[in-house]
Amino acid sequence: MTQELKTSLEETIANHKVLLFIKGTRHFPRCGFSAAVIDVFEQLGAPFETVDVLADPSIKPALASISNWPTTPQIFLGGQFVGGGDLVRELHARGELKPLVDAALAS
Repeated sequence: MTQELKTSLEETIANHKVLLFIKGTRHFPRCGFSAAVIDVFEQLGAPFETVDVLADPSIKPALASISNWPTTPQIFLGGQFVGGGDLVRELHARGELKPLVDAALAS
């Protein structure tokens, strides 16, 4: 992992209010967890961006050093790490995700 990549990821996180690091793309997720997280955010109708961690093998370890979370997907709202796929789906099921997304979008 290079410092340049870590800095680039940190800037990407800071510049997007709702950002999902996933395997694959928004229109072609390459794992079920990524597909499930995309579905949650599409249900919310919130604008979001994605980063494909499979596009470059060095992204995943650099991302893990930022979030201290080893797996993907990883969700950032308003520049802050919220959690992985399971946690985000649980927050959504309890109705707790939408207020977090709304707050991130308003910031």
